[in-house]
Amino acid sequence: MIRKTRFVIAGFGNVGRQVAAYLARGGSEQLEIAAIAARDRARARAKALELGLDVPVVSAAEAPDHASVIVEAGTHESFRDIVEPGLKAGAHVIVVSAGALTTSLDLIDLAERKRATLQIANGTLPGLDILRSAREAGIDDVYLESCVLPESLADEGYVHDRGIDLSRAGQEAIPIFRGTARDAARCFPRHFNVAVAVSLAGIGLDRTKVDISTDGRLSGVRHTVHVNSPVVKLRMTAENLPSYENNRTSRIVAPSILAALRCLTNPVRVGS
Repeated sequence: MIRKTRFVIAGFGNVGRQVAAYLARGGSEQLEIAAIAARDRARARAKALELGLDVPVVSAAEAPDHASVIVEAGTHESFRDIVEPGLKAGAHVIVVSAGALTTSLDLIDLAERKRATLQIANGTLPGLDILRSAREAGIDDVYLESCVLPESLADEGYVHDRGIDLSRAGQEAIPIFRGTARDAARCFPRHFNVAVAVSLAGIGLDRTKVDISTDGRLSGVRHTVHVNSPVVKLRMTAENLPSYENNRTSRIVAPSILAALRCLTNPVRVGS
């Protein structure tokens, strides 16, 4: 008998619909959407029916009534409204918008108190397994170097407030930011979920350093993780192609959610 994971997809924008579309095409017998949680229920219901998906469409507060696994695929603004009810119910909550954790660190304590699980699905970033392993032996420093397409940053307040000129990004790399992972996630909450993921896997938000630039010559966002540890010296790079539907989202995000969900029932797990 196939072990199946039933889950609520909370947030039905670009990423949520990609996950649903994959399953609607018969992509996995292991995974089943039990409900959709969305602020605009009528729109979410219509989009679901377009995919041939006939499931309850509920509020985020109601999501734990429908499954013990909840996938947050919303926005920075909706993050807490989605995640908190699930953790209070003791659910396994898989999140995408990890950057929002920098202003909601109490949710980690809530997960511990309620014996819930808060999992960051981050297939967009290389080297997390070896980074988590290195932490057991000690890490001297972690440095995340990210280069983003200019169109992804064009409307960001941080860029406008500092008068950063992106007009030459088609000819050269333009420096944007240098600082801690905590500040990167705060200044770019829609983009730097990766800064939080690498920090929680390694040495924390304030010791992890982040360098951000933009370059229009790239085919997608490029992340390079540098780790110095007594047990390993690591440099790994991933170049993530933009989503077909929204070039501000990497194409790998939806598959990273599916991979996280599969691990809940797979009899064999790869990774530390």
